[in-house]
Amino acid sequence: MAKEMYYENINVGDAMPPLVKGPLQKLQLVMYAGASGDFNPLHTIDDFAKAVGMKDGVIAHGMLIMGTVGQAISSWVPQKYLKKFVVRFAGMTKPNNTITVTGTVTDKRVEGGENLITCEVVAKDENGDVKVSGRFVAALPKKK
Repeated sequence: MAKEMYYENINVGDAMPPLVKGPLQKLQLVMYAGASGDFNPLHTIDDFAKAVGMKDGVIAHGMLIMGTVGQAISSWVPQKYLKKFVVRFAGMTKPNNTITVTGTVTDKRVEGGENLITCEVVAKDENGDVKVSGRFVAALPKKK
């Protein structure tokens, strides 16, 4: 759970604490399929995935990796302050990949009476290959 944070304590260039998840297991893909309702066999059946061109078999749901990015964000910024979260899916994640999510504050401004920060985020595997990139905006309180 994120600790309280204040606008005055955040600066452009500050790093979000990294989150490391993995290695990803095939069982996690099956569990995610059940939780999300996305039972596309591309994510759960190696023979099917290979038949449609995935030479190494199944790939993770993109939304599972996006959820990992969301977990990293909400571990740092209290969820109640999040205003916007957008991502771009950039690569396929496979079982046994370890995902590391990092982020950097790129903007700090007061707009419409809100104390906003913008942070660029990225999820990479153990080889440095980008899986998801994105950004979020949070409206932080000022110290009283």
